[in-house]
Amino acid sequence: MLLFRYISFHYIKYFLLILFALSLFFVGFDYISNASKLPSSVNLILIYLVYKTFFAIDMLLPISLVFGMIMTKVYLIKTNSLISFYSLGYSRKDVLKPFIYLSSLIILIFILLHSSVKFAKSSEFSDNIMKNSEYLSPTRDLFFIYNNKFVYFKELISIKRKAYGIRVFIPKNNSLKQVITAKSAIYLDDNFWHIKDAKIITKPDSLTFDAKGIKVEEKKDIKILKDFRPKILDQVYEGSSSYTLLDAIDALRILSKENIKTDKIRYALYKILIHPLFAPFLVIIIFFFVPISPRFLNISLFSFIAILSTLLIWGVLFILMELSKNKTLPAEAGIIAPIVILFFIAVYKLRGIYE
Repeated sequence: MLLFRYISFHYIKYFLLILFALSLFFVGFDYISNASKLPSSVNLILIYLVYKTFFAIDMLLPISLVFGMIMTKVYLIKTNSLISFYSLGYSRKDVLKPFIYLSSLIILIFILLHSSVKFAKSSEFSDNIMKNSEYLSPTRDLFFIYNNKFVYFKELISIKRKAYGIRVFIPKNNSLKQVITAKSAIYLDDNFWHIKDAKIITKPDSLTFDAKGIKVEEKKDIKILKDFRPKILDQVYEGSSSYTLLDAIDALRILSKENIKTDKIRYALYKILIHPLFAPFLVIIIFFFVPISPRFLNISLFSFIAILSTLLIWGVLFILMELSKNKTLPAEAGIIAPIVILFFIAVYKLRGIYE
C-alpha cells in the first residue's frame, strides 16, 4: 500500500503539471493567434478562454497520462527508487498497478465529463464567440425528413427548445397532401414538438372541377417529432460532430429507426467512448520498455524516444480519427481498430508478469 501511494502521488503530480503546461501553451498560442478576431468585450474574452481551456483538456488529457507515466518512471530511475523497490521484493506488477488503476480511473472520469454540454461542445462555443460574439447561435434553415414528413425550421434555438418559421409537408401516394405552417414550435416534457396556432392546408384528393377545393383550418396545438430533442436536431442536421455522450446515444437510436446514415454519430460516440482508451493501453506498453537503472540505458535518450514515439502514435490515431470524421474511413476502422490493436499489444505485454 505504501508503494502504491508513493507512485500514485508522483504520477498524479507529473500528470497535472504536464496537463497544465500543455493546456496553458495551447490556450496562450490560440489567444495570440486569434486576439484580433475576438470581440472587444472582456466578459466574452474570458468565456472564450474558459471554453478553449476545456477544449485543450479534451484534446490533451489522454496523452498527458502517458507523459506523466514516462516522467514518473524517469524520476524513480534517477533517484534509484525503482531498483530499491525491486530489491525489497516488489515485482513489476506492483509497480505497474498504480499506473493502470489511476490512468483507467481518470479516463473513466474524462469520458463521463462528456455528459456535460459545456465540456463536450466547448470548441463549438468558443468558435461561436469568435465568429458571432455570442457562444450560443441559432441554427438556421433546417430541412429534414422524419416519420415520412418533410419538416422545415427557419430557425432553431436548441438551448431554449424553440423553433421558428415552421413548415411541415405531409405526402400521400407520392403527392403532397397537407402543409402545416406556424410561427413557432416548442419541445415540451412529453417529448413532442408542439406546433402552436398552426394553419393546416389540405389538398383535395381529386383536382377535377367538381371536387372540393383546398381546405384550410387552424389548430391550437399539433404534436410532431416524438423524442427528437432540440440538441439532437441541432447537431445532426447542422452536421456537427460535437455531441454529449447522452445526445450521441439518443441520436444513434432515433436515426437508426429512420434508416438515416449514422456515420457522424458513430464517429462522435467512438471518439468519446473508445478513443481515450489508447492512454492506459499505451501506458502499459511503454512501461515495459523503461529500464530499471540508468546503467542499462541513457535516460535522457530514452525519455526523448519515449515521448517522440508517444507523439507519433497519438498523431497517427488523430489522423485516422479525422479520416473517419470526413467519412474517408469507416469509424470502426479509423477509431476502434487501432485501439483494439493497442489493447492486444498491452495484453500480450501483461501476460509476462501475470503468468
